[in-house]
Amino acid sequence: MTRALTLHDWIVAGIAVVAGVVAGLLLRALLRWLGERASKTRWSGDDVIVDALRTLVPCAAITAGLAAAAGALPLTPRTGRNVTMTLTALLILAATLTAARIVTGLVKAVAQSRSGVAGSATIFVNITRVVVLAMGFLIVLQTLGISIAPLLTALGVGGLAVALALQDTLANLFAGVHILAAKTVQPGDYIQLSSGEEGYVVDINWRNTTVRQLSNNLVIIPNAKLAGTNMTNYSRPEQELSIMVQVGVSYDSDLEQVEKVTTEVVDEVMAEITGAVPDHEAAIRFHTFGDSRISFTVILGVGEFSDQYRIKHEFIKRLHQRYRAEGIRVPAPVRTVRVQQGELPPPLGIPHQRDTSTQARLH
Repeated sequence: MTRALTLHDWIVAGIAVVAGVVAGLLLRALLRWLGERASKTRWSGDDVIVDALRTLVPCAAITAGLAAAAGALPLTPRTGRNVTMTLTALLILAATLTAARIVTGLVKAVAQSRSGVAGSATIFVNITRVVVLAMGFLIVLQTLGISIAPLLTALGVGGLAVALALQDTLANLFAGVHILAAKTVQPGDYIQLSSGEEGYVVDINWRNTTVRQLSNNLVIIPNAKLAGTNMTNYSRPEQELSIMVQVGVSYDSDLEQVEKVTTEVVDEVMAEITGAVPDHEAAIRFHTFGDSRISFTVILGVGEFSDQYRIKHEFIKRLHQRYRAEGIRVPAPVRTVRVQQGELPPPLGIPHQRDTSTQARLH
């Protein structure tokens, strides 16, 4: 039998609880100070760890105070065991949530550092979070005295049925993992599919890939379709790319002067326009004697796919202005149409009558 509760027991228990709460507040203030220091470092992982511990450590301190209070009270063995088991399960649950936050935060930080973009590939984050939470849930059940062996057996048997029912979902899941593992596509890349969809990859999650078009609309593409289609990635192996602009001048132009003036305009655009490649070497190639012009290609360097529109705009505008100043003519297409006057066709419904006398004279 347990003895009756006394005022001394309540005071000791209250002091233990208050001590736990005060320790939790002090530790939270300490972690806030550490968070300020961590924000000044280059590595983002310490920010994730300190932010996650800011919840776990005070919770652990309060739980320890409650456990000390329960130990100070004259509880029955069964009640004491239940209280200890409950507090342990709560502490494990808090530790599991904190571990999930830390691990997923670190995975996200690694994904961001490798892809070099603001968005992250959430497929790895989601898989990591589910695995950590599942492990913590099983540990909580084991702590509460619930055997997890039957649960694992049921999950193994039911997993086969679930896999058969979710073939498309699992296909998209593994396709997304394969895409990211092979590094064929990363968030931030500009891609174009053979079916016509194109834009910046915003995110790759467990089911689909989100692509943001230049019009700022989102295109949702299943991972399995993305992995099984022909695709052009304009950001790999490097973001810088070359674009070609077609130009034509009249036949009476001095091609040496044309090449010199065009090269100067290219160098000017590459040096002054944002998004151009300053060290790009101008390339001009004459290739066709057209109907009214000599055509050639100008190759420009751009730093990123969407920059090409601004570069083309500035180049054409400046080239046209420079050609006018230098007297270089860009001819418009010319078509000469000759109309020969002959006999008119007969009216509808009236057969054509031949002039037999004329034909006889010709013979």
